[in-house]
Amino acid sequence: MKEIVLTGKRKGMAVLLGIIALYVLAILGILAFCAQPWGATVALLVLSILVLALGWIPICGLKVLKPQEALVLTLFGRYIGTLKGEGFYFVNPFCTSVNPAAKTKLNQSADVDGGKNGIQAALSAANQAASAEALSKKISLKIMTLNNARQKINDCLGNPIEIGIAVMWRVTDTAAAVFNVDNYKEYLSLQCDAALRNIVRIYPYDVAPGIDTTGDGQADEGSLRGSSEVVAGRIRDEIQAKVADAGLEILEARITYLAYAPEIAAVMLQRQQASAIIDARKMIVEGAVGMVEMALERLAENNTVELDEERKAAMVSNLLVVLCGNRDAQPVVNSGSLY
Repeated sequence: MKEIVLTGKRKGMAVLLGIIALYVLAILGILAFCAQPWGATVALLVLSILVLALGWIPICGLKVLKPQEALVLTLFGRYIGTLKGEGFYFVNPFCTSVNPAAKTKLNQSADVDGGKNGIQAALSAANQAASAEALSKKISLKIMTLNNARQKINDCLGNPIEIGIAVMWRVTDTAAAVFNVDNYKEYLSLQCDAALRNIVRIYPYDVAPGIDTTGDGQADEGSLRGSSEVVAGRIRDEIQAKVADAGLEILEARITYLAYAPEIAAVMLQRQQASAIIDARKMIVEGAVGMVEMALERLAENNTVELDEERKAAMVSNLLVVLCGNRDAQPVVNSGSLY
């Protein structure tokens, strides 16, 4: 379905003034008949009554649109075009506006329903018939942000993680959005969920050896935590490929929440702590060895004291204990000889 933009329809004010004028003339005609005897003015009376009885029909063709709004119109089931842009329009009074997503509320900007996402919000809206009737059939062309609910997904290593994304989108083709899919808002929400699962399963949560995330057959350092920009870009491209036929444009996708699932969060935290402790120990040992080597070189250069191999070994041992220990060293003064 290709979008047809209706132009030259901004005649709402002229039509409204004409309807008001017809009503005024009809009232004057009835008053004129009441002031005249029966006879020549019966036709005027009938015409005035018809105007008063049917004059409201053209009012149904008056449409008011604000900036960044659109109205998809059908006439007896046939798509005739879309009104776009702010203005006061007049169209065929028998045209009906169509927006199958008017009653659907997503957890997004300008359309929030208590933090519920797509299908849950749609079911809730169905139970609120009174307020749903007042919803407008207009389609917003503004940029909106869909904050999809957090999902629990297994990464490429099988670790369950929780992840949430925010997707910025807008409607670009109103005809495709209305007629190509049943409900473009629910369709977008479901495609966001599916795309998120497809991409997350490719990456590990953190950098892991031997993992190919790009599909080139070589291991790389891609991860959900370290390559968030790349992951978000791939999620956006995945969603765009799915919703292009629905007349939607995905401007950007961002990861808003990323964490291990609660059942493994404590274990993974201990693993990260152990890795950090090992890295810190390696750095301490490397620094301590360097300091010991420097001390021995300085002593040898200045001929401060001559040390044989046994004394060097004892000195190295003492310095490493002092430099690598978790607690402050307690010195012991040796007044005797080593031998």
